[in-house]
Amino acid sequence: MNPGTVSFTYDGRVALRFEQSLSHPPEKVWRVLTDPQCLKAWFPAEVEFDLTPGAELVFRVTPEQVRRFGLPEDHTTTGTVISVRPAHILEYLWDAETLHWELVPDGTGGCWLTLTHTVEEEESAYAHAAGWHAGLEVVEAQLDGRTVDWSPWDRAEELAASYRKTS
Repeated sequence: MNPGTVSFTYDGRVALRFEQSLSHPPEKVWRVLTDPQCLKAWFPAEVEFDLTPGAELVFRVTPEQVRRFGLPEDHTTTGTVISVRPAHILEYLWDAETLHWELVPDGTGGCWLTLTHTVEEEESAYAHAAGWHAGLEVVEAQLDGRTVDWSPWDRAEELAASYRKTS
């Protein structure tokens, strides 16, 4: 897994960017990025997707977030789908943050996955970066058919210090 980069946008927000070469076609990767059953293994919230531009998204806390962070079990946040091009682009708002997923065929049957997550505050960016890194490791394992016998939450904690040091 390639480490992500943390940079600043022209308006002072923070952009996290991950680029990963995957040996799977975009259609297969798209499923892992949008199928609720696949998302449960790696996405940091339970999400209701309607992949229609303008549609509202609902993000619910997971039992692990309740346990680790003391969030209320009924805590939800919302977002809006901005753009959808199946097996190519998915962009949406999660509260005030923008997530842009892009899949580009690499000419060998695989693809490049790029995630750009734009956040408002630098302080939260490092934890987000570590979390996405861990989550994308799970995505790669799912695609490869490998069992994940570790917690992405624990892995994110391990990675957090390295993101703070490199940024």
